[in-house]
Amino acid sequence: MSLFIFTIVHGSIEAKECPHGELDKIYCDRDGDMLADPPSDASKWINPYELVFAYSPVEDPNVYKKAWHDFIVHLSKVTGKKVVFFPFQSNTAEIEAMKIGKLHIAGFNTGSVPKAVNYAGFHPFVMMGKEDGSYGYEMEIITYPGSGIYTASDIKGKTIAFTAPSSNSGFKAPVALLQEQFGLQKDIDYHAVFSGKHSNSILSVANKIYPIATIANSVRKRIQKRGLIKKEEIKIIYTSQTFPTTGFGYAYNLKPSLVKKIKEAFLTFKWTREDGSASSVKKEFSSSGYSTFIPLSYQKDFEIIRSINKKSDHHK
Repeated sequence: MSLFIFTIVHGSIEAKECPHGELDKIYCDRDGDMLADPPSDASKWINPYELVFAYSPVEDPNVYKKAWHDFIVHLSKVTGKKVVFFPFQSNTAEIEAMKIGKLHIAGFNTGSVPKAVNYAGFHPFVMMGKEDGSYGYEMEIITYPGSGIYTASDIKGKTIAFTAPSSNSGFKAPVALLQEQFGLQKDIDYHAVFSGKHSNSILSVANKIYPIATIANSVRKRIQKRGLIKKEEIKIIYTSQTFPTTGFGYAYNLKPSLVKKIKEAFLTFKWTREDGSASSVKKEFSSSGYSTFIPLSYQKDFEIIRSINKKSDHHK
């Protein structure tokens, strides 16, 4: 009888034999690393002729096509494949694209990494960091000078510009923090609006459209470097603990030999060119203190983010 069931509904039997953890039921996690195991059947590995790469749309995605140019050239050289940059307009669209096999390599923003892992089979393995191995950014609550807001307690009764529900620093972390540390509950003690991107939130405060915003300071530093705002146009009233940065990785079902090449491309990419000039990646991200890609452990490094996600879901 069991043989008959296995023949007719192979997927059901396989599902019972493999642990999922927090992963979607279509994935297995037999080694306990919290990531989807690659398909055991080699015929299910994918080896695309053209690789699609995307970076989290924390700002206008078209800004990053130029920023990632040098890396894409390097990735193409190492993998031997054509690589195209796709400018997704939302984190949700980026995750869905990997889920259905239209996105192969990506950087997902901090808050979206757990969903990308659980829902789309994303395998994060590196993030931006410093040469000494340190990494991270902080969530900031900002206002503008003269707003009459001096501490997080002054937020009560005001409007906060968040970025998107999937963002760690732009929504999840501050919602949990404001309730736990200051007793401020969303939609009761303050009004929430969504700007769509960190850059939108920062500019909306600098231009006094909204009195408060929660943002990633790494994005703020890049915007200031490009001259889009002046330092004196905003005031920081709260800075959080340090969080891991954008997670970079690949779809779980890529051919193992291709995965090996993708990992090699990230870990051998030179942020500084041989002539001493800055690569396009370094030009964009050095203002945040980043100078290389460093290995990450999803299980360890994103533990705090998984915890925040659960808390913010509870506060919704």
